Amino acid sequence: MTDTQLRIDVVPDETAGELLTLRRAAFVTEAQIHDDPNIPPLTQTLHELRDDMAADGVVTLGAWDGHRLVGSVRVEIEGQKATLGRLAVAPDQQGRGIGTQLMFAVLPYLPEETTEVWVFTGKDSARNLALYQQQGYEEQFDQTAGDLTYTYLRRILGEADVRNADGTPQRDADAG
Repeated sequence: MTDTQLRIDVVPDETAGELLTLRRAAFVTEAQIHDDPNIPPLTQTLHELRDDMAADGVVTLGAWDGHRLVGSVRVEIEGQKATLGRLAVAPDQQGRGIGTQLMFAVLPYLPEETTEVWVFTGKDSARNLALYQQQGYEEQFDQTAGDLTYTYLRRILGEADVRNADGTPQRDADAG
């Protein structure tokens, strides 16, 4: 990253094309790992992406370094459950903590009744699995869809998970 502060915010519709480009660049490695160029992040159209971004219960966050979109994550909220997906970081920015910041940045967008957060990734995605496990996610099950097998992981939320958008713990106003 440059000397500018990383800014994380909701991705507006007018930057959907940039988001699509970021995801495609980021997911090429996943396609190579799984020997499948037709994974959903690489085949989604701009129209489908815009429809998803506008869907009820879906929040798409982006991480900007200056004017450049360098990362994104999608969260779908269903009752007490939130599911993270499409966590993407520009290839030249990977390994700098952007993905971790995005995972924490979703917390303030979750309804108070959210008790668990799920993520999924390709079963052979060792780097992704390690990242999620470092953040307290535990493997739950594998599921096959077409030619791909996904590993689903879950993290139960607690008081320590109430965070500000920058990932810092949120403090109760009455706490000294």
